[in-house]
Amino acid sequence: MSDSSQRNGGGGQGAGGGEEYKVADTRGKFAQAMKAGRKLNDVGWTNGRIVLSNKRVVLVGNGGKRTIALSSVDGIGGRYDANQEIQRVSNYVSLRIDDDAFLIAAEEHEEFRTDLYRAFLDRKVIKARHPAIKGGVVQDTEWEQARVKVEADGISIAQQSGAFVRLELDDIGTLEETERTVMDEKAAVIEAEHTDDEGTSVQTYLSGEPWLVAVIKSYLGQGHDRNRGAVELSESEREVLMALYSGVSSFEVPNFLGMSVDRVEEIFERLIEAEVLEEVRTRREVALEPRGRNIASEAMNEQ
Repeated sequence: MSDSSQRNGGGGQGAGGGEEYKVADTRGKFAQAMKAGRKLNDVGWTNGRIVLSNKRVVLVGNGGKRTIALSSVDGIGGRYDANQEIQRVSNYVSLRIDDDAFLIAAEEHEEFRTDLYRAFLDRKVIKARHPAIKGGVVQDTEWEQARVKVEADGISIAQQSGAFVRLELDDIGTLEETERTVMDEKAAVIEAEHTDDEGTSVQTYLSGEPWLVAVIKSYLGQGHDRNRGAVELSESEREVLMALYSGVSSFEVPNFLGMSVDRVEEIFERLIEAEVLEEVRTRREVALEPRGRNIASEAMNEQ
């Protein structure tokens, strides 16, 4: 994300507006891994206290404290393993500010990472269109104002109309960023594929200030990266996935594709083992996993 978009957007929504409140107060270690664009090879971890609010993160060690305004952050994520001491820590969060990079390894890493995204995104107003696509078919839905809430397993979107949308990290199939017309203006848009309450593949479109779009994509991308996973599939297996993705019932797949029931059962078994499908019940009803929806979507785009 660009310096100006993050800084201007963050300053208006985060550090500049609303009352400050504490999000997390924990212990851990931290380090500065890059300064003025140069990696610091002699960097080491400092133990101390980590205080996070909706406006800043404060790192308190024996040598004093450092305050990082959230409005100054240009990006979240990425590893900066400058030396073995840093590399030995498997889980840390990195914050990029201009040409500097700071690393934070909280005692409860997963919880702190969620809290960090919560500090950036909670209560922020964005625009949402849901469902933009359902079962592969474009829907006649409009863009609405919406409010974001970060949860441990995803985000919730409360639309102005009263509709409530949940995007769970483990349910994200495809995740793309593009540019679309949003309320008569060109804007960055996240296209997130997931499932609705009925198990149907849907796409939700989210838009807002560039820094907001970047942070939302970064958070949802955690689930998307876990669900991608390369799987080598035969043509028949790809056909089965595309049929399911298009809304064909698992019971109807043999007739729809002109395959024998036994052959389809074999394909189901293989795809379940590859974590592309999940078995819903023992009578061989199956549903697409996020990885399967991702593969099916790519296969259909190649047609």
